[in-house]
This record gives sequence, structure tokens and C-alpha cells, in this order.
Amino acid sequence: MKGKRLGEIIRFAVAGAGGFVVEMLTLVLLKEKLGLDTLVATPIAFLLGITVNYILCVLWVFEGAREQSRKSQFAFFLTSAVGLVLNELLMLLFRAVWGEDTVLMTVFSFPVSLYMVNKVIATGVVMIWNYFTKRKILKAA
Repeated sequence: MKGKRLGEIIRFAVAGAGGFVVEMLTLVLLKEKLGLDTLVATPIAFLLGITVNYILCVLWVFEGAREQSRKSQFAFFLTSAVGLVLNELLMLLFRAVWGEDTVLMTVFSFPVSLYMVNKVIATGVVMIWNYFTKRKILKAA
């Protein structure tokens, strides 16, 4: 059972990483190229990332998730909505406490700004929320 759970956690982490890459790239694109405020760009990016995460969780992470009921689907998206609110509140808090536009370093000619670090931290908190709630919802009995 422990090995099975470890495999599930690893698949969840990989699925989450895929969703996170989509989310972070979208956030950076919306902020840097389109000039949107992070508090506007964050929920848009989050929704794209959670869509990728949902598809991967249903198809690959949780056994039996394809057979989920409408009630389970609704619960999945409800927990995602709570995750979205949590994400937005954390981004607002981090911006108020630390700021967001300071460039911390440059990696391969790409400036890494504080809002990106804020996003990574917020995503970590929401990831913990997502794992436990979505596992309960999508896991076949």
C-alpha cells in the first residue's frame, strides 16, 4: 500500500509540475508581455494550470477517477475555486509584505522578479490543499 501511495504522490507531483509550468508561463506572459497586474493575471493563469492538472489527475494520477460522478466533478472544481481564492489572497499578502517588481537575479538572461517567487510559495501552499482535497474527491472507494 505504501508503494502504491508513493507512486500516486509522485504522479501527482509530476501532474502538478505540468500544471505549474503552464500556470507560471501564462502568468509571466500576461504580466511581462501584456502588462496585466499580477492580481488580474494570477487567476487567469491559475485557471489554465488547474485545467491541465485536472486532466492529468483524472487520466493518470488517481485510479478510478474517470468514473467520477457529476457530484465529484463539482466538488473537484469547488475545491479548485477555494484554491484559487487562497492563491489570490497569498499573492496579495506577499505583494503587500515583500513587493513584487524587484528583480532578484537573472537566469540565462531572464530576470527573475519577486512576483515569481511569491507565486512559487503560493503554489506550494495551494498544492498541499489540492492534494488532500482532490485525493479524497477523485480516489475511487
